[in-house]
Amino acid sequence: MRRNNRDNRNRRKSNHISHDDTQKITNVLLKVVLILLVVFLIVVIFNVVKNWINYHNITEEYLETLSTVEENKDSSEDETQNTNEDVTFNLTAIGDVMCHNTQYMDAYNSDTGEYDFSYVFEDIEYYIKNSNITVANLETTFAGEERGYSNYPRFNSPDALAYNLKKLGVDVLSTAGNHSLDTGFDGLSRTIDVLDDADISHVGTYKTQEDRDTVLFKYVKGIKIAFLDYTYGTNGITIPSDKPYCVNLIDEDLIKSDIESAKAQNADIIVASMHWGTEYSTVSNDTQNELADFLFQNGVNIILGTHPHVLQQMEKRTVTLEDGTTQDGFIIYSLGNFISGQNAENTRTSIILDLQITKHADDTVTIDNIDYIPIYMYRDSSLSTKKMKLLDIEKTIALYEDGTDTSIGEDIYILLKGELEKVSEILNP
Repeated sequence: MRRNNRDNRNRRKSNHISHDDTQKITNVLLKVVLILLVVFLIVVIFNVVKNWINYHNITEEYLETLSTVEENKDSSEDETQNTNEDVTFNLTAIGDVMCHNTQYMDAYNSDTGEYDFSYVFEDIEYYIKNSNITVANLETTFAGEERGYSNYPRFNSPDALAYNLKKLGVDVLSTAGNHSLDTGFDGLSRTIDVLDDADISHVGTYKTQEDRDTVLFKYVKGIKIAFLDYTYGTNGITIPSDKPYCVNLIDEDLIKSDIESAKAQNADIIVASMHWGTEYSTVSNDTQNELADFLFQNGVNIILGTHPHVLQQMEKRTVTLEDGTTQDGFIIYSLGNFISGQNAENTRTSIILDLQITKHADDTVTIDNIDYIPIYMYRDSSLSTKKMKLLDIEKTIALYEDGTDTSIGEDIYILLKGELEKVSEILNP
């Protein structure tokens, strides 16, 4: 029995690991962990540095590309023309960007003290963001908060609207209109500064004579597009006698001179925005018709009408020029309101116009397809804020009919069905 106990004690001694041995093992494991940690940190740092270098290089290349495009637009245009290939792009046009007090009050966030109009565009932004170039008409000024935001008859709106339009995808704003001088020349000048800061090109109002005499060109896929803009007047507000250049008024001599300047600078396409017509009339008047003929005969390809606050008819023409050549022409006499707080008949319904245009290898330009998305400025009275929203009429009707979204209610559904019919009747009488 004693022998067995002695054998057991010997076995326990032989299986026992000393404290020193345990410490040694622990130290080895700690060293292994530290080595692995160091290797891991080296790998992480390497990848971070590598990604930063790649990001930096990509950013530099992108900025360099942008700089090259801006500085060498003429050469990039020539390269595209020399490929002897047809180039097709789409131009999107939307109507009057108005900002009544109901709109900027709806866009105000009392918690932050800031304005944000972006929610208004959520239902329709896809169509604009996916366009090659988008043109709109500005019916307000950005004269600054210190002037006090104001409603009709003299508009002054929060700067946020300009930045929201840029985010939406608006590239060009026509600014010559009856509200251009609502806040005087100072307001007109600050409006230009805000648009410049928002990186939105503008045409129709100017701070200097030199700016007025400079044709606005935009390049799409190497195609050189000239933009012109004129208004019938400024609501009786006198244009400063020492600044006659600040607003482009409709004057055939001036228009013809600008068209010739655009041609001399090798414009591929000329787009004229015209602030004209009779308010709330869905049919163009004689003055519009005569001016349209004048513009087409002098080489304008596309005419975008604004000011009546309602839609007017559109048409595609084959125009015979003085030299006997022909070219495609397109006109919409009025695009109506894009956004507004108006409630009069037809003022809440408009379209997002989409033109598919091709510049052919032989330098001719064709307007291949004309499409549009009917939209409606909806005001949801059940909400306490963010009530206003542009609706894609056809999509909203479809969602209501299949039960996917019935939030608009039956009354608005019936209204939208009627508005959809009127859009077609007005545009294609």
